[in-house]
Amino acid sequence: MIVDDEDALRHSALIGRRCDADESGMQPARADTYRSWLLGELLLVGVLALATAALWLAGRLDGYDLPEARLVVDTTVAVVAGIVAILAAIRFLVERRTMDLLLSAGFVAAALGALAFQIAPVLGGDPLRTVDRWAGVGSQLAGAGLLAAAPFVRSRIRQPRKALAATVAGVAVGLGWAWAGFRSLELDLVAGDERSAALVIAYGVLALLALVAAIGFGLRFRRFGRDLDSWLALALTLVLFADLHFVLTQTLTGSEVFQGDFLRLLAYALLLVGVWRAIGQAEFGRAVAEERGRVAQEIHDGLAQYLFAISTHVSMLEGGAALEQMLPRLKQAATAAQEEARFAVLALSSASGTAPFDAALRRYVEVLTADGALDVELELDRAVTLAPDEQIEIFRIVQEGLANARRHADARRAWVTIEHDAGRRVVRVRDDGIGFADPAVEAAGQGLRSMRRRAAAIEGGFTLSSSPDGGTAIEIVLRAA
Repeated sequence: MIVDDEDALRHSALIGRRCDADESGMQPARADTYRSWLLGELLLVGVLALATAALWLAGRLDGYDLPEARLVVDTTVAVVAGIVAILAAIRFLVERRTMDLLLSAGFVAAALGALAFQIAPVLGGDPLRTVDRWAGVGSQLAGAGLLAAAPFVRSRIRQPRKALAATVAGVAVGLGWAWAGFRSLELDLVAGDERSAALVIAYGVLALLALVAAIGFGLRFRRFGRDLDSWLALALTLVLFADLHFVLTQTLTGSEVFQGDFLRLLAYALLLVGVWRAIGQAEFGRAVAEERGRVAQEIHDGLAQYLFAISTHVSMLEGGAALEQMLPRLKQAATAAQEEARFAVLALSSASGTAPFDAALRRYVEVLTADGALDVELELDRAVTLAPDEQIEIFRIVQEGLANARRHADARRAWVTIEHDAGRRVVRVRDDGIGFADPAVEAAGQGLRSMRRRAAAIEGGFTLSSSPDGGTAIEIVLRAA
């Protein structure tokens, strides 16, 4: 059973009712990580604050009139925001957290706003209109509001695909309405020689929303220790000071490039790295959960049956059955249960990442061959790297293949190799057993069907070959690394 630390209060019957949020309730390693991160965050804030104050006092916050560079900056922001939105959406589809949906929607608003109101209007060489510039600010406000709300939402959504489609459509429609609204208001960006108060207030609100979001994700990182939260808090700190630069800037023509733009670009680069890392962790977590479910089912189907057999034999002894008849059966069932338990522990250690893949596989082979019934030669090329989901499935395929060789093929020797072959990553399991005449017929067995499913789950090609008295060979060609 997996207990989600973000929904701990729902599992009080399993883990108790203590829900302290201070550092005394944190694990020491997590507390140390948080303190190190917090120190770095405070140093960053201090450096950015001093730099901003120095530039402002020196009158160096004004930008440079570079229309081409302005277009490059806006295009980069739109592209990176779109990529981050897609990555956040993928993570949402994996974990179904409302927080990820809001993150995706916020970056969709930023990307669409930059594309529709800052990039497209100037592609023909025309200057940016006032309504488009206000609409661009409005899209930034919408995106910032969604990001500010994200760290404080802890629910999950049952139908993520429908929710994602509806949210993206809602953001697009909302931006269209915003553009129409600004067009009807006919707001000015400047009042005399300076920017209008409304524009200063708008960027002030953007800075405030960035501050709220940065604090929110910092608190999430303190409580849950999730890597993505630390990256988001760091990036949003940069966004906060980028918005403060625009609050303090005296001019804003729509064709200038400012120091705050570079802070925003750096923030988006950090977001891209953080969300990409989070997706890998989410996929790994899903693979671990699925594998634990499979191992639990196998324990139920294997170990539980042996334990039931032991219980039955003990009951028969209590009922007066002859000891000399029941004792060999008890010993056989206990030995089989012990073997199943060892294999389950090894599979779980590999699936959860608590043991390296090669170490878990070698330990499994040692346990399997301890009685001398099967000799296994294991060759693992250190140059071959396996993704987390591949490690889980390959471990189980090898386990199934060697179990078949031992139990059904009467094999004396088996070979397991994981290597590069003609630029491909290849896994092979073969034995010297009795084999069979028609691999297509034998492949219908439960064990081989399971191996095919596992290979397909990691986008691997599965090949089976065998002949009478010629042994059996299984080959899995993995996806391109």
